[in-house]
Amino acid sequence: MEIILKKTIDNLGQEGDIVNVKPGYARNYLFPKGFAVPANKENMARLEREKAAIAARLEEEKKAAQSLAEKLEGKTIEIARRVGEEDRLFGSVTTSDIAEKLDEAGIAVDRKAILLAEPIKAIGEVKVAVKVGYQMTTDIIVQVVPETAGDAA
Repeated sequence: MEIILKKTIDNLGQEGDIVNVKPGYARNYLFPKGFAVPANKENMARLEREKAAIAARLEEEKKAAQSLAEKLEGKTIEIARRVGEEDRLFGSVTTSDIAEKLDEAGIAVDRKAILLAEPIKAIGEVKVAVKVGYQMTTDIIVQVVPETAGDAA
């Protein structure tokens, strides 16, 4: 089934793209959520009229994503945690912890945009990918260090 995307969807396409999807996916997910419309004559004509506005919005998204990527590029954040035997953490460092530290540094990133395969459970440096938008990612370095007695208070 051919549809016109009203919003950019990862792994499917960008706003304004005409893509082919299974009818059930379109009917049960994309149409009810307002992410797409059927590719009929009326909607195709509307798409042609709105192409300039869509291009401007996509360009704005791209600029915002590049700006965020520049802020994050090579950024190192340090997270202190209590440590047990063999430098294993009590608990773990999750995407929420990383998002919180970035927020403290003045960079607002949604925790869902942080691509962490599994929580960090040992001290050391870990390279973590962050989706900045417009199908772009950048890497940050998360340093997990042992908590000192002064940090615990």
